[in-house]
Amino acid sequence: MCRYLLLVAGLAAALVLPGLAAAKGPDGASLTGPGLSQPITFSGDGEMGQGTPFGTLVFAGGFFPQMYGQSPDPRLKSRPKVTLGPRYTIVYTVPAGENVRSQVTQDVYPYAKPVPVTYMRPGQTFWGTQHTKGGWIRASAALKDALVQAGLPADPPLSSAGFWSAGAIGAFAGLFGVLAIGGAAILMRRTN
Repeated sequence: MCRYLLLVAGLAAALVLPGLAAAKGPDGASLTGPGLSQPITFSGDGEMGQGTPFGTLVFAGGFFPQMYGQSPDPRLKSRPKVTLGPRYTIVYTVPAGENVRSQVTQDVYPYAKPVPVTYMRPGQTFWGTQHTKGGWIRASAALKDALVQAGLPADPPLSSAGFWSAGAIGAFAGLFGVLAIGGAAILMRRTN
């Protein structure tokens, strides 16, 4: 009788555990950020490893340690002291059964030097009661390669805070206004 119960329990576990394991990884993601006219979308099985851009995004980007934790822990103790470059946002869709889907966000800095960096805010709720571990991950160059393969520009877009930023435009408009008023005053003096 005891062997029969162990056999039944083993079979039940064999049927249930693959479903639980498959529920841990994302089945979709959307990347938005500077230089993208529309989101870059990913779909499929995010647990399939680094054979696809989506699998590389999930694994090289640190999704699993940031979501669930991992031992040894690859997360950094604090924000890395590197130039991060432009920030992109990834929204992952994480299923947990047929009718349970959660979304979590991750920031990715694909142009960080010397390698890409990701950040997930700790405490994001998923599956109703679970919370992300969060933290910073120093990714591999494979992450940027996968994102470029999916449609990210190979080089960072020009910053909107460059020479023609809102502040620079405002300063030029103010200077132009002062020059126009000064010029008008000089013309009025000459005509009088």
